[in-house]
Amino acid sequence: MEKKSHMDAFGAAALIAFALHLAFNQVVIKLTNGGFGPVFAAGLRSAGAVIVLLIWMRLRGVTLNVPREALPAGILSGCLFGLEFMCLFTALDFTTVSRASVIFYSMPVWLAIASHFLIPSDRMTGLRSIGLVLAMGGVALALLDRSDATASLTGDILALISAICWAGIALCVKITPLSTVPPAQQLMFQVLVSAPILLVAAAFFGDFIRDLQPIHIAGLLFQIIAVASLGFLAWFWLMSIYPASSVASFSFLSPVFAVILGWLLLNEDVGPKVWAALVLVAAGIYLINRRPKTA
Repeated sequence: MEKKSHMDAFGAAALIAFALHLAFNQVVIKLTNGGFGPVFAAGLRSAGAVIVLLIWMRLRGVTLNVPREALPAGILSGCLFGLEFMCLFTALDFTTVSRASVIFYSMPVWLAIASHFLIPSDRMTGLRSIGLVLAMGGVALALLDRSDATASLTGDILALISAICWAGIALCVKITPLSTVPPAQQLMFQVLVSAPILLVAAAFFGDFIRDLQPIHIAGLLFQIIAVASLGFLAWFWLMSIYPASSVASFSFLSPVFAVILGWLLLNEDVGPKVWAALVLVAAGIYLINRRPKTA
């Protein structure tokens, strides 16, 4: 498809579907943790994604060669990717999908703060500042809400660290030579570097295997194929067609869908404070990513 100057119906539908896809993945991670240790599952996911990406790149004729100057940033992004999912998978072992998702999808907040200081062309505007305050208020509300018996401060903090690591990866792509590397290689850096880190770290996080059932294996395969490799490639493809600000504006849907799916599929008890936190975070993310219309 040719590059578009604005969002069209196909792009909007694809991005809504992708937001729902990411939200469903939170439920799948929670489910998969029943059969695998969370860090071990994250490591298997990255290792499996390396294989899928290698096959995809071979079929598409995409080279593995990258500029030497991009290597340090690529390795850093891989380390952050490993820490991100070490924390997220473990967080979902401690707390609910609803709580973890509200905090995890606050990533644009931390990216906006870092970008304000590190990228001169990406300063805070009045509208984005309002969004920042709303989203941070939502995160604070979620962290402070201890009314739910399933609430876990450890899980909440791990989800927050995961969100900050995700923002760090995005910042690497924005301000380092990694920005010149095609998306497939960027993703390869992340899964290739993170796989051994996670698999080694898994030895320090309890059992590798729990009560393993076919559904847990299916969940892991879903994450490897449909999320960690082909899913993110689809997102990069959409980013190459539509304006980045338009694509980013749909990110507020992921926490909304995640909370609803946790409630519907896992029977999670979502209290009023979590719903309120969700509204604040979603509204804040939307305003942070919204760009003023130009004449």
